Amino acid sequence: MRELAFENYTDQYLEQVRRTYNYFVENTTVSFDMYPYSSEQMKQLIEPTADIYRSYIVKLNGQYAGYALLTQHKKRPAFNVTADVTIYLNPEFTGKGIGREAMVFIEGVARELKFHSLVALICTENESSMALFKKLGYEQVACYKEIAYKFDRWLDLASFQKLLR
Repeated sequence: MRELAFENYTDQYLEQVRRTYNYFVENTTVSFDMYPYSSEQMKQLIEPTADIYRSYIVKLNGQYAGYALLTQHKKRPAFNVTADVTIYLNPEFTGKGIGREAMVFIEGVARELKFHSLVALICTENESSMALFKKLGYEQVACYKEIAYKFDRWLDLASFQKLLR
């Protein structure tokens, strides 16, 4: 039987989170970062910037599988009704429905925190993530053409949004 759990992020997971993120930095266009993160850089990325944001560790059967974040969309106060959503799973945990369950969990947290809108920015090469967000009712609201350059090619960035009602 499969047990999926979400725990509040603590520093004990910093190196696991960093390894997860750096895998995607070094091997994919999921992240537009070009160089692996140090522990200090990762800590700044994953720790919530204010009480209204959250960082979670995703565990499958007690084993670290990845992480999920609700982070600040923009720094201006009027944007505090919107959060960016991010999920990174270790490669061996992708394609098993964990991302979908993590999204359902994150949306529930966002509703409890009274967010009105969630936004996800996805490289258009990441077709599986785009398909997941569409299935979960997110609408593609923008596509920025050739906005990044990585691995000797131009990359497009799609913006997905869901209004939480």
